[in-house]
Amino acid sequence: MTIDPAAMVGLVAREVRSSSRDGRPTKIAIARRTYPTGRADLWDALTNPERIPRWFLPVSGDLKVGGHYQLEGNAGGTVERCAAPESFAVTWEFGGTVSWVRVTLVPDGQRTTLELAHEAPLDPAMWDGYGPGAVGVGWDLGLMGLDLHLERGGQVDRSTAVTFPASPEGREFIRLAAAAWADAAIKDGEEAGKAREAAARTVAFFTPPEATPGH
Repeated sequence: MTIDPAAMVGLVAREVRSSSRDGRPTKIAIARRTYPTGRADLWDALTNPERIPRWFLPVSGDLKVGGHYQLEGNAGGTVERCAAPESFAVTWEFGGTVSWVRVTLVPDGQRTTLELAHEAPLDPAMWDGYGPGAVGVGWDLGLMGLDLHLERGGQVDRSTAVTFPASPEGREFIRLAAAAWADAAIKDGEEAGKAREAAARTVAFFTPPEATPGH
């Protein structure tokens, strides 16, 4: 896919908040993006199991309150709340950890603003290692896929999505997104040097090693 990385990254507003849940400290990565479609259409793209794979991953399970969902090769969890077409909340269970995702849709004329908040228990090793980009950059990629689906009406090519991080545009997109998440962490009180170092590790995680000349 051909995109303008700086323009695409700039479409998302990012925020990091320090919070707590059940007496434990948490970090919340918040992404907001406005899409040129109505709330009903955006809600359908986010919750219809036939549309979700067109921009994200195949999903199985019972997509109703109390039901369990599973994204192919990724996270699963429980649907905790659903207030169509305004918001839903799910647990995000992956790699032995549980975090929480809340999505809210706010209509704005013919457009709709999506707010995605991903709250995770504060794991000092993970936070110091990668910062909010550990979840934030992945959601940036997903929100871009959603944009392409809504714009073109079809399915994002899976093979193109897989190879995107290795492309020049993909590397730049990930670098800029990770830097933007570092900025958000700094605004929340993170020390700037640590935030930048974590962003660099996030970029290395999401992008494959560059081939050396002659190989």
